[in-house]
Amino acid sequence: MLQPEERARYARHLLLPQVGEEGQQRLKAASILIVGAGGLGAPLLQYLAAAGVGRIGIVDDDVVSLSNLQRQVLFGSPDVGRPKVDVAVERLRSINPHVILEPHPIRLTPENAIGLISGYDLVADGTDNFATRYLVNDACVLTGRPNIYASIFRFDGQVSVFGAEDGPCYRCLFPDPPPPGTVPSCAEGGVLGVLPGLVGSMQAAEAIKWILGLGESLVGRLLLVDTLTMDMRILRVPRDPACPICGEHPTIRELQDYEAFCAAPTPPTARTPASTSDSARPTTQPASSEPVSSDPMFFGPRIPEITVQQLHAKQQAGEEFLLLDVRQPEEQTIAHIGGTLVPMDQLPTRLPELAPDQAAEIVVMCRSGSRSAHVVAWMMQQGYTNVFNLSGGTNAWSRNIDPSVPVY
Repeated sequence: MLQPEERARYARHLLLPQVGEEGQQRLKAASILIVGAGGLGAPLLQYLAAAGVGRIGIVDDDVVSLSNLQRQVLFGSPDVGRPKVDVAVERLRSINPHVILEPHPIRLTPENAIGLISGYDLVADGTDNFATRYLVNDACVLTGRPNIYASIFRFDGQVSVFGAEDGPCYRCLFPDPPPPGTVPSCAEGGVLGVLPGLVGSMQAAEAIKWILGLGESLVGRLLLVDTLTMDMRILRVPRDPACPICGEHPTIRELQDYEAFCAAPTPPTARTPASTSDSARPTTQPASSEPVSSDPMFFGPRIPEITVQQLHAKQQAGEEFLLLDVRQPEEQTIAHIGGTLVPMDQLPTRLPELAPDQAAEIVVMCRSGSRSAHVVAWMMQQGYTNVFNLSGGTNAWSRNIDPSVPVY
């Protein structure tokens, strides 16, 4: 039953014939797990808590950084350096003390995903990397939990509901992840600050509709949002009978190594943002994510690496080598530590003129060491024998060599 204070708090809901006291009690009895407390997680958490969803789990192992504040409006400047789940719980308790908040300051992994997700009625995916998206999808399908999905990049967003009975899952739309480094992350390509607020609010609306059984959900449909034109379109997404996890003859019956699954080495290619095609099965990749991993073991053979300290020593000693920056020009404007800028998608045509001697020493760098590791793996396949990945990229340089270089 609702307490008098709750009736006053939810008065505008109670006035809706489609909600009323019965609907508000359904919200109070419901539970949802939010995976990721970042740009999408911020509006999700605030609106679901304000709406009175009774139990909310928050999975995130990150801390607040200054670059989060442009879009992650759950946090403020004094929170920089604090765990996101701790700050989120504080803010949400001030919004609605009647909601049970369950912080999980951990990373979602194949080892803990089933146990976490099975403890909630539904899941909202606010993650920013492909490995975790496939993990959330598969765990939701295996546990029978609906997956309220969204992704964002630059000015575009996507929203859908996956894993529902008779509906498609994320793998039906995107059977395979993009090759690592071929789709830039928000940290690499940028994102309009208001976009996650808009898209995350749509996710929250889908979650509330699902709990209340109202309206037409986005099951079997993908909503595309373009904030530059304010166009919104919906693509039909059928369930794939051949899907390896939700199809007629599933082959995936347990969770796998998703970072390895998302990190098969391929040649560098041009980057393409999310499709806005009207086709039923978009052929381009989903909206962007953070780099999958900086661990070179995910790129096949062991990749030679060099630390920022070693690079700095080589520069101080005046050694001759090519420092190859494979970021985008906008990134170099933000954080510049020298080197020759050749964006990753231009390497196949420009590398022969830049480095005709395949035995010459080359150090490849990017923001975090992920894209550059992918490039090093590809260059080794092309016959380059003295090429190294700069471990940690420009962010590691900022933390260990020159703090005046921004971390982004």
